[in-house]
Amino acid sequence: MRTLSWIILLLFVAAVENAAASSLTEQDLLRNLEMNTRLAQTVTVADLVTYAYLNNPSILSAKEAWKATVEKYRLATGYPDPQFSATYFPEPIETRLGPQDWKLDLSQVIPFPGKLSKAGEIVQVEARIAKLGLDKAVRDVTVSIRESFHEFSYIRKAKQVTGKNIQLLDHLRKIAETAYAGDRAIFFDVVKAQAQSGQLRYDALLLDELEMTEQTRLNGLLDRDPDAGFGRLQGVTFKPLVYSVKEIYRLAEEHQEEIQMARTQVEKADTKLDLARYENLPDFKVGMTYSAIGNPDVSNPPSNEGRDAFGVQFGLTVPLWFGKNKGRVGRALAEKEQAKAIKTLRINETQTRIRELFFRLENARRIMELYGKELLPQAAKSMEIAETWFRQGESSFSDFIETQAVWYNFQLAYARARADYGKYLARLEGLVGQNLTQKNEAAADSTGKDKK
Repeated sequence: MRTLSWIILLLFVAAVENAAASSLTEQDLLRNLEMNTRLAQTVTVADLVTYAYLNNPSILSAKEAWKATVEKYRLATGYPDPQFSATYFPEPIETRLGPQDWKLDLSQVIPFPGKLSKAGEIVQVEARIAKLGLDKAVRDVTVSIRESFHEFSYIRKAKQVTGKNIQLLDHLRKIAETAYAGDRAIFFDVVKAQAQSGQLRYDALLLDELEMTEQTRLNGLLDRDPDAGFGRLQGVTFKPLVYSVKEIYRLAEEHQEEIQMARTQVEKADTKLDLARYENLPDFKVGMTYSAIGNPDVSNPPSNEGRDAFGVQFGLTVPLWFGKNKGRVGRALAEKEQAKAIKTLRINETQTRIRELFFRLENARRIMELYGKELLPQAAKSMEIAETWFRQGESSFSDFIETQAVWYNFQLAYARARADYGKYLARLEGLVGQNLTQKNEAAADSTGKDKK
């Protein structure tokens, strides 16, 4: 009955755990359904990042890797399993007290004091590295989402521009056909308007395909169905950088995950060097043995006949091979120098990449300002003037068409510059590890101290 009660209790606990797991899964499904509903209406970068954090396989994998490393601590700091052995003698060994029928041995290895704690320190450092790996995975996915969002926004904006220009060109083509009928335009002008209209329709077809491609890419980052749609993309306000290049260098050296991981690897190498020295110290072994003694088959047995024997064991390893011991320390020293070199390499590579992205970002900003403040207003005004002059017979229809083409290209160039600015800003902030368009007080204090 006691065994049956334990079985029933275990089955009940398992049922409760399964019910809890099912409820969690149901909560996850409801949460994803709510997020999908929001993404079908208005799409923001924050919603996309939140959805990806909950569903992206790269992030989920990094989370589990971190958990696995944390669990490793108990393995590294725990004592080795005790050893138990039993010996049976088919032909018992005769002793003074009687034959030895069987023997039991139990022993435990005890590492040198401090060795397990050093091994635990290594795992703690590895857990910090794994946590940085999770942060890096979140950062990389966030950067990819921001890039895809800006590219998606550009494609949709380009589709709007193309659609409006198709309508405008159809209007111009009718003007050309009317003018041709009234002998105010040559046949070449009519053909040119029709050809440009065909080119715009081809551009619209390409943009439709590009939109589907970018939609699939974004859904892949979110672990959604490739054909899942998105609602209206909420506009993003572009802000200028508030840090200089040198300040960005310092921020990256302090906050970037790869550099932090390299710096932590140096700490790990230091701890491994200490552990290597502990490895050259002996481990201890304690135990006990129990021997079962039978009754002797003699005519005059001793008074303590058949008494079982009990013994205590003690031993230790002898780190005799000095070459192997020296090799442990030498390898640890080499790994430490390697970690230092990798840290310097990461800093140098990051600074090079920062300078490149800084140039591209500033160039996109200049192009954006050039088109937004000067070229686009001028092109719009020129198109109005060209239409007026053509209606008054002061210019050719061909000039009118060329002005419209310039207006169309300028609109696309402006949209492209805005998307590029957003993408390069996302990459630069991902490389640095923090927001670069808003001053962070702690970061500002840090850069200020560096200047002093």
